[in-house]
Amino acid sequence: MNEKKLRKPVVQFILLTNLIFLPLFCLVGAVKLLGYPTWIFDVVLGISAWSSTFAFAALFKKIYPGQSFIQFIKNKFKNRLKLSALLTASMIQIFIFLMILIFISTRSEADSLFTKTSWGVLVYYFFKTLLSGPLGEELGWRGFALLELQKKYPPLLASIIIGFWWGLWHLPIWFTTGYMGMDFLKYSFFFMIAIISTTILMTAFYNLNRNLTIPITIHFFFNFFIGLIKGNLIDLIMYNAFLYGIAAFLIIVINPKKVLYGNKNIIPMNGNNSIA
Repeated sequence: MNEKKLRKPVVQFILLTNLIFLPLFCLVGAVKLLGYPTWIFDVVLGISAWSSTFAFAALFKKIYPGQSFIQFIKNKFKNRLKLSALLTASMIQIFIFLMILIFISTRSEADSLFTKTSWGVLVYYFFKTLLSGPLGEELGWRGFALLELQKKYPPLLASIIIGFWWGLWHLPIWFTTGYMGMDFLKYSFFFMIAIISTTILMTAFYNLNRNLTIPITIHFFFNFFIGLIKGNLIDLIMYNAFLYGIAAFLIIVINPKKVLYGNKNIIPMNGNNSIA
């Protein structure tokens, strides 16, 4: 407990996350250019998604002096999972997925609307998606940074701040799309709207049930569904931005149990995840 506590821990976390991610992402590019097998590329890409967890682990002792990193992780899953919160969040995302399928089907001339056409490929894609962003990013971005900001700001504002920086963290990936000019601007704009809207959903349902399984599941469905649909990437991002934006707006208006603003007693004031 005599260790000096880190000042501006969220700022330090975001900076270190990007510093760790950039060389890892360059390694991903090198693996791609050198023609290594797809599974090696997927493994390296998955490891790069864990940069926020690596950054948080490196800073942990200075953020929470005297606490155990392993115990901190356990605390994130300690609260009993509320199926009502999990199912509601999942149903919202399934509905969005089905709506996008309808939009795409009216414009598609392809035989299949899906990118995965066999069970083996689908199972591989399921685990690849789960083990990268959802499991690799949520401990740092939501388990730490979002909750830390909620000690200072209302949850809605905290979610917008984290959503912005989390979206901007993806900046190097935007340049791999091959889009230029107006297409790049459209993709970037819709991507940020989708990411911030998704973060608002994560914040609302995470505050309803302080168990990290909630944001992990929301993150998983967002990534999983968008990778299932065959279509123009800009269109897919645009549809996601539009529909997740509507969902976030409705959650803000409804504000169930005052989880986004108005309830100052929902945020824990220490490193664990017990609700005050």
